[in-house]
Amino acid sequence: MPASTLPDIDALDIRGRPVRLADHAGRVLLIVNTASQCGFTPQFAGLEKLWNAYKDRGLVVLGFPSNEFGGQDPGSNDQIEGFCQLNYGVSFPMMAKITVNGANAHPLYQWLKDEAPGLLGSKGIKWNFTKFLVGRDGRVIKRYAPQDAPEKLAGDIEAALAA
Repeated sequence: MPASTLPDIDALDIRGRPVRLADHAGRVLLIVNTASQCGFTPQFAGLEKLWNAYKDRGLVVLGFPSNEFGGQDPGSNDQIEGFCQLNYGVSFPMMAKITVNGANAHPLYQWLKDEAPGLLGSKGIKWNFTKFLVGRDGRVIKRYAPQDAPEKLAGDIEAALAA
């Protein structure tokens, strides 16, 4: 049975440790399915800038690697973590690799897609770096397309932090 609210969902961090999303209650979340070998991979730098600019005000950026689109994140969790730190200085929380679509989609992505369908009501994630902004109340504020650069989300993040 899919989770009905964000706090009902658990995940694993990139080192395999359990993470309760309920621990982020009252914060604004930017949740992104990432890939290390994608044309959008340079967005890691913009996500890191958002994290550094707003983490003290309550933003949490969560990166969820997925190898689902074009096989663009084939490495192990250790390899992904090293790549992100070495190439983009990623310090925001990276999570264990997951599936975002289909019968084996992680419960978080089942919930996100139900809460914020894409263009024309489609639920599937179409590509790497689809982003979801979740408010302090645990509700999805907005879904962003892969081509939406992280810096363009700053206004929405500031509004969510002020709410």
